[in-house]
Amino acid sequence: MAPRTVLVTGLGGAGRTTVAAATALAATRRGDRTLLLTADGAAAAALLGAGPGPRPDEPAAVADGLWAARIDTDDHFRTELLDLQERIAPALDLLGAPRLRREELTTLPGSDRFALLHALRVAAAGDWDALVVDLPPLGEALAALTLPGELRRYLRRLLPPERQAARALRPVMAQLAGVPLPSRRLYEAATRKDTELAAAQLLIEDAATAVRLVLEPGPAAEEALRTARIGLALHGLRADAVVASKVLPPAAGHPWLEAAGARQRKTLDAWHGDPAPGPELHELPHLGHDPQGPGDLAALDVPAPGDRAATPYGGGRPAGHGDAAGGEPGTPAPEPWWVEDLRASEGLLVWCLPLPGAVKSELSLVRREGELLLTVGPFRRIVPLTSALRRCTVSGAALTDGVLRVRFAPDPALWPKEGS
Repeated sequence: MAPRTVLVTGLGGAGRTTVAAATALAATRRGDRTLLLTADGAAAAALLGAGPGPRPDEPAAVADGLWAARIDTDDHFRTELLDLQERIAPALDLLGAPRLRREELTTLPGSDRFALLHALRVAAAGDWDALVVDLPPLGEALAALTLPGELRRYLRRLLPPERQAARALRPVMAQLAGVPLPSRRLYEAATRKDTELAAAQLLIEDAATAVRLVLEPGPAAEEALRTARIGLALHGLRADAVVASKVLPPAAGHPWLEAAGARQRKTLDAWHGDPAPGPELHELPHLGHDPQGPGDLAALDVPAPGDRAATPYGGGRPAGHGDAAGGEPGTPAPEPWWVEDLRASEGLLVWCLPLPGAVKSELSLVRREGELLLTVGPFRRIVPLTSALRRCTVSGAALTDGVLRVRFAPDPALWPKEGS
């Protein structure tokens, strides 16, 4: 069964690693067997008083009931590339290409996302009650969390499973060509990667998985939260808390602290007064120093995984449009969209998706065969349409009250006739 998982991200410098470590410790106080995954081993060691393990499959015990592991991008990249080199060795030999050695490999941009997905897959297979992941900053984190689904879609388009039906002909073709064909190994590699990506995707999209946003109140955080809400809503990711970190106490008689506190309070008041459905706001006091050690982390009083319900931004499906997941581990969360059947009154089906904070100028919508191509600000998602909507034409779209509504009119040439 999947562990209760909290994925911690936010703006750089807001205290993501601190909140992740405090969340993990809160889980152990509840009695959970907990794993903390982090790419910042030095910061985690300073906070917990012990260093994480070198790799996700070698976690180190750092406290009673708590283990920590480091997401090692360099090691993962070198291991994966050398493994690929070994698998395509026959082709390299035909080309006369020399082998790469481990010590000469340098990590390429984007490798950290694949190392993170590998760490999630390993953690999902472990015997953990709770999993806390210290993610990179917000933009990078959302890109990494949506990567498994996107890559699996590419694999299915480029190497569809049905093509493997012709596998029996490949030995004959190889003899005629005089060289071994790579098709079998190519499909085997694609199947293996799809399985690995599916394991990470299942954990990310599990009903017991939640994103925890860490932001230091201020103008930059206001825009970051608006953008994060759109990205989470578009991809159906749920949040359990917005953590306002480093909140200053009242400081009468200290002009600089008074001004800084007033700026923070203005942002906090706006967040508290936001009518849009979403997770609760949790304020963390500024301790007057960098947190260090379990005592400081406990003083932050961060909720443990599962203490707060994971909530879809925008409120998710309304009553009568499918059952929401109950939040139990191992239960897939529902897709964020639903379809309203208005054929009796308006002759339409309306596809609905909450996008709180989105504005019309940053929204693009394209229908391509059986898919909707949605672009909202920096985010993009390709959504497969149901069989009923594929038999319709798009008659219009509108963004009202934070919900995108796309109107579909049944195509008489494709729509089933009554009684047929």
